[in-house]
Amino acid sequence: MSRFNLPDLYFLEKAPEQIEAEMLFHVREKTGLTLQRADPRLKFIQAFAAFVSIERNKLEHGLRQNRLSYAEDDILDHMGMEMSTDRLPAKYSKTTMAFVLEEDRVDALPIPAGTRFQVGDIYFATNDPQVIPQGTHLYAIEATCTEIGEIGNGFLVGEISTLVEPLPYVKSVQNTTITNGGADEESDDAYAERIRLAPESFSVAGPEGAYIYWAKASSQNIADVKVHSPDPGEVDVYILMANGELPNDADIALVEANLMSKHTRPLTDKVRGTAPTVVDYTVEVEYWIANQNATVSTIIEKQVSQAFNDYLIWQRSKMGRDVDFSELIARLKEKGAARISVNSPMFIEVGDTEVAKELSAKITFKGLSNG
Repeated sequence: MSRFNLPDLYFLEKAPEQIEAEMLFHVREKTGLTLQRADPRLKFIQAFAAFVSIERNKLEHGLRQNRLSYAEDDILDHMGMEMSTDRLPAKYSKTTMAFVLEEDRVDALPIPAGTRFQVGDIYFATNDPQVIPQGTHLYAIEATCTEIGEIGNGFLVGEISTLVEPLPYVKSVQNTTITNGGADEESDDAYAERIRLAPESFSVAGPEGAYIYWAKASSQNIADVKVHSPDPGEVDVYILMANGELPNDADIALVEANLMSKHTRPLTDKVRGTAPTVVDYTVEVEYWIANQNATVSTIIEKQVSQAFNDYLIWQRSKMGRDVDFSELIARLKEKGAARISVNSPMFIEVGDTEVAKELSAKITFKGLSNG
């Protein structure tokens, strides 16, 4: 499917039946022969038409890969290189681990690099060797997840509390910050969007697209960026993270550092990173399934529930997206709901630098219905 809401491109006729018809027309035009159904020559043409169809599909895929709206994987990387825009690599999640030590300790305690901590099936490890001096009873050390990507994100303060390889004098350990910073390799769609914005980055005159480009280049976890200038020489860059999460202080600092470089902004601009304003809303939905679908109602219930959750994520994943529950109704009907009642205001306007986020959300299956 094409990106950027562009229409799909079709270069070649790929249907085997149409290719066969074109071949038979050509044979008839050149030889005057009309091949009958049992004619071995017709069977050969039919087999050849199927082969041509396969090759044309491959060729069309290759032709589409020359367009940014379709390019994938390594081909997209080549397009990015031409625009001086590299794909953002995967990153490891990080946290700060606190060691609580015995008070009667008489020796300095070395903490080797790679000292591991476990939470579930996930491990974090210290980055550098450290020595905790005698008399210090509380010591903080940076640690990094041993697995790359988002898998290490989101562990709450105190949730990591198991020291894998015991150390003397250590009474307990725990993380003092929420684990964050881990990211999977930038997806094709997000990377293609940055390549599309890349020409904006060539100017340092302060175009809106340049600020959006450089903000998104800070992290692949940034889902949406809006730029606003409240006063001359001042630029507020609003950022929204993946799945509609608000940025934390570290996310904002990373964007500000990237945007404040003298290579990416006018010298006269003061740039501030900030989170969007949250517009809270509540949604309570009741739905029915048609009687004729009773035998598959369990499957439809799961589909509708998933569509409801997907809608909530979609709603909070972009700034300035008005709350319009007609979108929700359409999604639920597509998944099999026959009748839907939304017990909430049907429309809530959301400002350009605001994001709508559900304060409470509930969906209830009410049974079967004739309509």
